[in-house]
Amino acid sequence: MSNPVVINARFLTQHITGTQRVGIELSTRLKKILPNISFITPSDIQHQDIAEELGATVYGRTRGYIWEQIEMPLHLQSQNSPLLVNLCNTAPVVYDNKIVTVLDLSFHRHPEWFSKAFSLLYNFTVPRVVRSAHKVLTISEYSLNDLHRFYDVPRSSLDIIYPSISDIFLYPPTTKGENPYGKYILAVSSLDPRKNFKGLIQAFQQAKFPDTKLVIVGAAHKVFADSGLKELIENDPSIIFTGYLSDEQLVNLYQHALFFAYPSFFEGFGIPPLEAMSCGCPTLVSDTTSLPEVCGDASVYVDPYNIGSIRDGLVKLYSDEALRKTLVEKGRSRVERFSWQQSAEKLAGIITQLI
Repeated sequence: MSNPVVINARFLTQHITGTQRVGIELSTRLKKILPNISFITPSDIQHQDIAEELGATVYGRTRGYIWEQIEMPLHLQSQNSPLLVNLCNTAPVVYDNKIVTVLDLSFHRHPEWFSKAFSLLYNFTVPRVVRSAHKVLTISEYSLNDLHRFYDVPRSSLDIIYPSISDIFLYPPTTKGENPYGKYILAVSSLDPRKNFKGLIQAFQQAKFPDTKLVIVGAAHKVFADSGLKELIENDPSIIFTGYLSDEQLVNLYQHALFFAYPSFFEGFGIPPLEAMSCGCPTLVSDTTSLPEVCGDASVYVDPYNIGSIRDGLVKLYSDEALRKTLVEKGRSRVERFSWQQSAEKLAGIITQLI
């Protein structure tokens, strides 16, 4: 690889969510496949160990959006404008020699789910960066179709790089740890509106399962900022919010759960159901957006806009042990379809074609 390639490693300065996980998992593997690539980041690094593994170069005095839109592209233009690979939704508008990754268009289709500032920023930036990019990557056929439909990106400029799950979920311990909650249904996600926790809680309460808890892993403080959620769970000891948990703790919860519930309104991909499947946990997911593409025949499907549908799905999985066992078997096979290594190799091939 004679021509230089630079990875926009701004994700090293951000709290790790699913978006940053895509950048990290692909970058650590790309570094081994294409050892001559370089990584550039602002100075406010949060993940020093990953930065050292990548050999990331700190450049500039600014941070965040200003660094990405002004300081980084000006610097790269002074270095003969190498190919810039952007893995986490945003990229410099004024820099044309680039690959852009857009995980989904939730900010376009449902701006009401986001702050006004975030929605305005993304709806201004993303259409412009995808139109000037050599290649636009995304994480599902569903998101690819959205990019073509709403932003008129030619299909020839689009490609899919599927995410996968981290090794700790891919290779869970064979010996389970202690079960902290007894019989429970598990839900895992950030507590934002599109995850539909209100619908899940209402369906769970209607189902009236005896001696069974609903355990929700997420930022507990956000529950109490949402008056609707707070009212639903007040005086209901069967609903437990754990707050943030380590991956090791989460693996243990997946392994002990009766099943995993994920009635999300919108997903560009949906990593938590795959984590559950890999840990031997049956899954219930929405029949919308990318989730049927990801989960195939390894889940029970529900309509996230219909509380009765979610309730009936919960009851079906709760009462049918044979179905749960079948879904465990199908789930483990489903997980094998998605590999960070294969996705990194595909990305490396796309990069090589463009230099």
